[in-house]
Amino acid sequence: MGPLSAWFDNEFLRLRSEWRELIHAIAPQKIYQRSTVHELSAGEHLIRSAGVVEQTFGGITANLWDDPFEWTLPENLINPEKLLEYLDEVEATRQRGFERFKDDEDLLKEVMTPSGRMQLASLLLDTLVRARHHQIKAEEIFKTNP
Repeated sequence: MGPLSAWFDNEFLRLRSEWRELIHAIAPQKIYQRSTVHELSAGEHLIRSAGVVEQTFGGITANLWDDPFEWTLPENLINPEKLLEYLDEVEATRQRGFERFKDDEDLLKEVMTPSGRMQLASLLLDTLVRARHHQIKAEEIFKTNP
């Protein structure tokens, strides 16, 4: 794995670590508690963050670009244990995707996404930005409503 691939790998691992830390920090009864200030709960933002990663790597590995919305509803991920299991599934999918990157040259290849052709490096960066956005929103909600 080249330096750019390793950087992406580390950033996704860091994101996963932050998801897990936040799930452990939030009281179980508050994971899906919505406030009057925020449209979504911390748990919903965490699910969306992980869903962005799952969708990208499902597309890279199996050309399945489905939105994971249907199987990631709060009703299905009802407690911290279920959320952590889901995050483990997302990580397994992400690792399968990274196994395809032998060196940084692979990140220059293009893949066909639902929105058209995209270079893998751009796709990974976009995924990180969108996933990080939801993760930061989850942290903000937690900080205002611990």
